[in-house]
Amino acid sequence: MNGNVFIIGLGLIGGSIGLAILKEHPDAQVTGYDIKPDEMKLAKALHAINRTSSSLQHDAEQADLIIICTPVNETEKLMNSLAAFNLKPDVIVTDVGSTKKNIMSASHVLTQKGITFVGGHPMAGSHKSGVSAAKAFLFENAFYLLTPGDSADEQSIDTLKNWLRGSKAKFLEVKPEEHDHITGMVSHFPHIIASSLVHQVKQNYQKQPLISSLAAGGFRDISRIASSNPSMWRDITLHNIDTLKELLMEWQQEMNRVINMLEENNAEHIYAYFSEAKTFRDEMPILQKGAIPSFYDLFVDVPDYPGVISEITGLLAKEEISIVNLRIMETREDIYGVLTISFQTEEDRKRGAECITSVTDYDVFTV
Repeated sequence: MNGNVFIIGLGLIGGSIGLAILKEHPDAQVTGYDIKPDEMKLAKALHAINRTSSSLQHDAEQADLIIICTPVNETEKLMNSLAAFNLKPDVIVTDVGSTKKNIMSASHVLTQKGITFVGGHPMAGSHKSGVSAAKAFLFENAFYLLTPGDSADEQSIDTLKNWLRGSKAKFLEVKPEEHDHITGMVSHFPHIIASSLVHQVKQNYQKQPLISSLAAGGFRDISRIASSNPSMWRDITLHNIDTLKELLMEWQQEMNRVINMLEENNAEHIYAYFSEAKTFRDEMPILQKGAIPSFYDLFVDVPDYPGVISEITGLLAKEEISIVNLRIMETREDIYGVLTISFQTEEDRKRGAECITSVTDYDVFTV
């Protein structure tokens, strides 16, 4: 496709979208705008855009597609700015925000002027941030939720999907309220729970400092998302506050049920509680890309001798298998392996396991 795409906000998401668009539509002009000039220069150097913006208004008025890739609070402010510009009558405006009800309400400043707005939320991310972490395949096989406004017809939606075809994402159309409830349950609510667990450990740390040293395995995995950007999560929480209050009240009821179960001291009931959770969780398509970035961990029970880690990484490098992270487990109460290797995809993890087991006799596990 030929045309002008204007990406506002050149972080991980904006940069990855630019890479995906230019990969699929190399003849397009993709202009990038960011409040940090260095991010614009880096985005161009990485070929996430092919032109930097010197004027928000000028480049917005030249665009056939405007993609707002900023925090949700900034997105609302930007829509007010765009509404004051002389945009093309057939321009499509979209965003990538993690909440949709408030965004769709704010988009009325555009739609009442005849501008087409389609809410968007690519449900994929990374443990890294910034345009330097951008990848064209970040959204591959991830769900990309769309919440079309009243002004968006099928042709506009198809045009947007065509522009984003290079992302290889799975597009789903949902209502804004439905979106916020779903993402509240699988993304926003777990973040609050993870943060609350960390707060609880912090309180107990004063009495028992060893807690921080021994907090590995399951605690590390379940609390990982508490390390995310607090400013971003403040805004997301405020935008989805009603849903989160409802979910937290349900959580309180569930925890009261657990307390009652423990007071009964019934081994059969306790087993059933864990068994039902395991069964349901095992049946979920949990390894698909979702709202919380996935980590594909491989645990390798290796002997303790000098050079064993370079031996493993050398085997993976020889097969050109990229790794995201590498760490040694000091506390292994619920993890079988001493060496934990994180991969970007499930396919890489499978290849990694086959590579290691084909050459060594080390035990390899996943959990």
